[in-house]
Amino acid sequence: MPIINRIADYFDEMQGWRHHIHANPELGFDCFETAKFVKSKLEEFGVDAIHSEIAKTGVVAVIKGKSTGKTIGLRADMDALPLAELTNKKYKSKKVGVMHACGHDGHTTMLLGAAKYLCETRNFSGNVALIFQPAEEGGGGAKVMCSEGIMEKFRIDEVYGIHNDPGSPLGAFKTCIGPNMAAADDFMIKIIGKGGHAAEPEETIDPLVTGVQLVQAIQTISSRNLSALEKVVISITQFHAGTTHNIIPNDAFINGTVRTLSKEAQSVVVKRLKELCNGYSKGFGGKIKLNYNYGYPPTVNHQRETRFAADVAKEIVGAKNVEINAKPIMASEDFSYMIEERPGCYFHVGQGVGTAVHNPEYDFNDDLSPIGASFFAKLVEKSNPVS
Repeated sequence: MPIINRIADYFDEMQGWRHHIHANPELGFDCFETAKFVKSKLEEFGVDAIHSEIAKTGVVAVIKGKSTGKTIGLRADMDALPLAELTNKKYKSKKVGVMHACGHDGHTTMLLGAAKYLCETRNFSGNVALIFQPAEEGGGGAKVMCSEGIMEKFRIDEVYGIHNDPGSPLGAFKTCIGPNMAAADDFMIKIIGKGGHAAEPEETIDPLVTGVQLVQAIQTISSRNLSALEKVVISITQFHAGTTHNIIPNDAFINGTVRTLSKEAQSVVVKRLKELCNGYSKGFGGKIKLNYNYGYPPTVNHQRETRFAADVAKEIVGAKNVEINAKPIMASEDFSYMIEERPGCYFHVGQGVGTAVHNPEYDFNDDLSPIGASFFAKLVEKSNPVS
């Protein structure tokens, strides 16, 4: 693969960075040591400015090109997952119950590799804003960084991000124009009935019976209230009620997730959930309380930036390894907040055969690091050529 030769020369160094980050994972907004490590490398590379403590532990570094021009934002997430690692690697997590099971250690490494190259060469105009973000795995670190003004403060014109993709061929880029990843909402339903003896159900308002009927009705929202062409996932993931065999419980609890690719579909789901809860409350008695929580919005790629980034990827891995009409993914990503504020694109990049993310046996493939770093660097050089 025609990755940038200078970046290929960094391979051993990048592998060392990645293994260090992997061995020292941190959760959520508490990426203190990771941010410290990132800043030490950026200082070593000679970036022009480092701004830290954004969204608590986020870092934005600026590299200036050879002449004036627009600013390209490049983003990497830094946080790990609350998961006990089951690999036997020498660089296995040193923290019990915490591991990099989604490859954010690799994403950070790729951006550091691009930073080192761009500092050395400066073969671009304008500026690069390197965004190292905490709390992607819940918490919405991207939203917090945006709310603290990084787009305005650093005058970012476009923003790009990538995520590793286990199971896809190494270096295979895929994305799509428009909704690329889903909104991720969740809901909680509490059914308050009237408990009593299981031998005398007529004296009770059984929340279990209500809940079973309600769960079945919720599954009809996507099949009967939305077009079959509308990609929607509604999954009930918890149903709790009762303590023993001869007591009808007083209440029940239902929990689930909603994944949508459009605000219109999301609105239909919320409307129908409210109507069903109200209707089953009247039909079976008792009270039903719905709490709907809006999560990350859909990740919606912009057309021009997506086509441009795809052309850059083709230069790195070849046209046959770049897909721009991939099916959307129903998982979510808080990079969505960044491309709500600025035009940009989010790609998934294959890292070859391996365990899926969010698995205790997952590990990032270090062979992907030079590919991702080359992609980031070429984005800047192609978008902001020296005049």
